[in-house]
Amino acid sequence: MVTANDSVEVQGPGAGRRRLLLATIAGALLLIVAALALAQWAASHARSATDIEARQNARAHLSLLESELQKFRLLPRVLTEFPDVRAALADRSVAASARLNRELEQLAARTDAAVIYVMGPDGTTIAASNWRMPTSFVGQNYRFRPYYQGAMARGEAELFALGTVSGRPGLYLARKVAVDGRTLGVIVVKVEFDRLEGKWADSGAATLVTDDAGIVIMASERAWQFRSLAPLSAARRDELRRSLRYGARPLAMLPARRTDGDLVIGETIYRPASEHVSLPGTTLHLFQPLGPKRDSANATARVIFLVLLILVGTAIVTLLRIVERQTIRHAAHLALEREVAARTQDLSDANAELKQAAERQVDTDRRYRAAREELAQASRLGSIGQITAGVAHEINQPVAAIRTFAENSLRYLERGDANKVRGNLDIIVDLTARVGAITNELRNFARRRPKPLGPVALQSAIDGTLLLIGDRLRAQGIALDIALDRPDATVHAERVRLEQVFVNLLQNAIEALRGKTDARISIHAHGDDPQFIDICDNGPGVPADLVPQLFTPFATGRPDGLGLGLAIASNIMADFGGRLTLIPSPLGGAGFRLELRA
Repeated sequence: MVTANDSVEVQGPGAGRRRLLLATIAGALLLIVAALALAQWAASHARSATDIEARQNARAHLSLLESELQKFRLLPRVLTEFPDVRAALADRSVAASARLNRELEQLAARTDAAVIYVMGPDGTTIAASNWRMPTSFVGQNYRFRPYYQGAMARGEAELFALGTVSGRPGLYLARKVAVDGRTLGVIVVKVEFDRLEGKWADSGAATLVTDDAGIVIMASERAWQFRSLAPLSAARRDELRRSLRYGARPLAMLPARRTDGDLVIGETIYRPASEHVSLPGTTLHLFQPLGPKRDSANATARVIFLVLLILVGTAIVTLLRIVERQTIRHAAHLALEREVAARTQDLSDANAELKQAAERQVDTDRRYRAAREELAQASRLGSIGQITAGVAHEINQPVAAIRTFAENSLRYLERGDANKVRGNLDIIVDLTARVGAITNELRNFARRRPKPLGPVALQSAIDGTLLLIGDRLRAQGIALDIALDRPDATVHAERVRLEQVFVNLLQNAIEALRGKTDARISIHAHGDDPQFIDICDNGPGVPADLVPQLFTPFATGRPDGLGLGLAIASNIMADFGGRLTLIPSPLGGAGFRLELRA
């Protein structure tokens, strides 16, 4: 007989499931809100951090420039008091000019000045440090040059311009030479900033200096030099061409546009900063790439979201276990009530009731075992959250490559090049298949379905790896040496996961070689069975204190690293029946050896 109390008890599991459903919906909404908030935070944080770095780099680059200017500004001041300069300007003899030529040549070599030359009051050069060269200034008349006119009128002048003879850009520092109020001539020091621009280029930011007309006179990107940041009027163009200040350069505008405070040049997004230079009318501009800080902020946001995902998943699994325990207790309670009711029945039906009770007990045991198996499966699904970081780490490279090829396809579509678009789409399809293969590893873990192994062409696996990260190698100027003792070598593995191992090792090498001018990576396959693949670099190597736990999860020597790459690579190699070991690098950095069956 079923009582009213039984009816209330029957509703217990349904209420628990409703609570579980509501908790799951709330968790999903929380994750969506968190994802949107983290995306907004990452964009804002990346801009703020890049702005700070841009201002710091701008001040540092300005300091280098001002140091060079102060050093060379002293030179013409000192030379106006030099006796041989005054003597050569006073008597204009061949011997005095020859002696001054040699002295200026030695002085230019010691001070790193591009050229030092002395002009008479009519603007004709009587002595120059480049007197031996075919482009010698001796005998040339520069009366038309603004720096000569400014020095004669005001005593000194500074002008950035192209050389009319050499065609090379530089800063002209001119000073009038006068004795007892009588003008003898003008001495000029030309300074070229090639080495300074090279130092600017090494910083990773784009640095340029503009004059009062907005024309780029110095730049870490040589292609930007003598481009304008703002449109030039026809009158200003004519004035510059008459003075031959920039020769016949077209002075075209730099292809830059501003979007939400960002400066976009080509496909690169920059955050700008500027500082005033002591040269009249000149300004130093520094464009800091937004990409590195944006990638770092996005990586941090992904880690935070992953942690939140694990926490929400753990809470849902815990609630699921509570609901299952309530279901089991409720089933046991119902069985017990039925058994008590059966024992109160007539003694004549005792045997039948006892048999029914036994059958109910068997049914209860079966449901208990089923519930226990469901709990074990839920535990396995809960552990998937712990490896999600590894999946996210491995899937990032194909997704980045897909984005790059998709953006290139847009450019080719604009140009009407359908063949290249079709080629890019084929590559994107292949990369998407690889992403599917990586995520399939997660499903296999849940289903306990092993991935089949077989022969994999080593050259093909290396080519697939370079498709993912080849751009990074080229972007950093890293030389890659690939040597296969047998070009047709195959190994016992699975291609997608073998490429994951190559990507992890090459990524670590690329990060270790960041900022190195002679960066080099070598891949050498040798041996018959087993087959050895050595991946080595000429970076700083692995720190000694990191070697013992090198292949354990979350062990890393980089402040921004997750420490999962080598651990994942080592586990994959173990699945292949091989192993991954640390070896001395013949290039002087870090070296890793993959040992696989042929």
